[in-house]
Amino acid sequence: MAGEAAQEEYTQDGTVDLRGNPVLRSKRGGWTACWFVVVYEVFERMAYYGISSNLVIYLTTKLHQGTVKSSNNVTNWVGTIWITPILGAYVADAHLGRYWTFVVSSVIYISGMLMLTLAVSLPSLKPPRCLESDVENCRKASTLQLAVFYGALYTLAVGTGGTKPNISTIGADQFDEFDPKEKAHKLSFFNWWMFSIFFGTLFANTVLVYIQDNVGWTLGYGLPTLGLAISIIIFLSGTPFYRHKVPSGSPFTRMARVIVAALRKWKEHIPNDPKELYELELEEYAKKGKFRIDSTPTLRFLTKASVKTGSTSPWMLCAVTQVEETKQMIRMIPILIATFIPSTMVAQINTLFVKQGTTLDRAIGSFKIPPASLAGFVTISMLVSVVLYDRYFVRIMQRWTKNPRGVTLLQRMGIGLVIHIIIMVIASVTEKYRLSVAKDHGLVENKGQVPLTIFILLPQFVLMGTADAFLEVAKLEFFYDQAPESMKSLGTSYAMTTLGVGNFLSSFLLSTVADITKAHGHHGWILNNLNASHLDYYYAFFVILNFLNFIFFLIVIKFYVYKAEISDSIKVLTEELQGMKARVSNQEELRS
Repeated sequence: MAGEAAQEEYTQDGTVDLRGNPVLRSKRGGWTACWFVVVYEVFERMAYYGISSNLVIYLTTKLHQGTVKSSNNVTNWVGTIWITPILGAYVADAHLGRYWTFVVSSVIYISGMLMLTLAVSLPSLKPPRCLESDVENCRKASTLQLAVFYGALYTLAVGTGGTKPNISTIGADQFDEFDPKEKAHKLSFFNWWMFSIFFGTLFANTVLVYIQDNVGWTLGYGLPTLGLAISIIIFLSGTPFYRHKVPSGSPFTRMARVIVAALRKWKEHIPNDPKELYELELEEYAKKGKFRIDSTPTLRFLTKASVKTGSTSPWMLCAVTQVEETKQMIRMIPILIATFIPSTMVAQINTLFVKQGTTLDRAIGSFKIPPASLAGFVTISMLVSVVLYDRYFVRIMQRWTKNPRGVTLLQRMGIGLVIHIIIMVIASVTEKYRLSVAKDHGLVENKGQVPLTIFILLPQFVLMGTADAFLEVAKLEFFYDQAPESMKSLGTSYAMTTLGVGNFLSSFLLSTVADITKAHGHHGWILNNLNASHLDYYYAFFVILNFLNFIFFLIVIKFYVYKAEISDSIKVLTEELQGMKARVSNQEELRS
């Protein structure tokens, strides 16, 4: 009994300290460790959004770039920010582990931020000031100036690639899935995690954006850099309290082995009894704090990788659990694709939505609202919507659906997709009205300020936050929840990859539509002069895209099969182990 009590003090999920030793539950992890991670995220989000929210304004006013070029440079950079986490997740899972990948990436991140602050501060690193109304007539940035500025931006992007997919997972690792109490705390961690993102983002979209527009870019970029430095110090100070997961090998390699083995054995017959398939002993999984997964009938072709043929090569024979992990990651890909278009809509917040704001009346008395600060309403709306969702929506829907979540994660995502359609309808109608007022006041050619308050754009910003409360929150939870235990970092990177692809898709669509609509002497939809443009047509085009994507989503979810709940896996694993111990004990008694 004493031995069992002592065993209970150690975590059961395979977590260790930095030296690889088992950790005592009371000494490491839990909320004590998580608060360092949560506070880190407040400052880091402040740093990232302090740069991204107002970047299109800097590119336009300081580097003298036009509407399409500045918007695309923003979305290409943001796209890279959200794509690099795949590389970061790979390095963490296969080689360095989450902690050391995070630490190394943080050094790269802060280096990029310091370089960026210098790029906006030193006169030699930016073109001379220009007062021309048409940026096309201004002196462009030199090759050296662009190299330093974009070099800093993309250095920063490489750094975030190693921090983004690992920091939230490090936080989740502080709670033992095998302990019911800690498993419940993990859900609360994600709520606090989202709150930290809200707080940091809101500060960046209000205070930092105002400083950049009205005080100066040196201070406006210097403060986020200082914030990031503080966040890294906070994270490192929590090192004695962290639990760590041992790198379990490249998830890409494990998935590739399953696919290759299945292809090489495509003619093999799958036995009717799943027990005839190759699988590791239960103790192997229990020893590493992992879960064994039973064979499922979906994607049966991949099951051939577990058919025994005599070869023990890892590229010819894979355990059932490994096959099922691969199936699960592949099953989520259609859902991932269905989130690309709404991610393209999110990309408009810091590009075209902000550019629209520059053409409107921003004055409240003597105070001028920075156009990028309207993104703060996205954050506020999302925060309010999440609270209302948890307090009221879930309870109301529970009565109808009898589902503890109120609605499934995929249904929640679907509601977000519908809201995106509504957003672009409103954005198109609002822009049509703005253009009609500009025409009535003779402001089409002279690019004058349209006598409409910037708050006419508020509905599209507010609804974007509401859509995020449904789609973005559900998406993050879905890809984390549905990813196999050994591939959580990769699962988290799925949620980030969709934002990356969405931004690249935004760049492609903006350039393509701008070029096509200007071809053969036609009047283009997207010009440097927004009063002479037709963003209303462009937004209407997005309405159609969102509607078609929603139809695709409905088809995809019809065939999606949810992964078995982890709690069930724990229960099954525990019962099987107890049963195995009982059998061994009985056999020993019979021998004696």
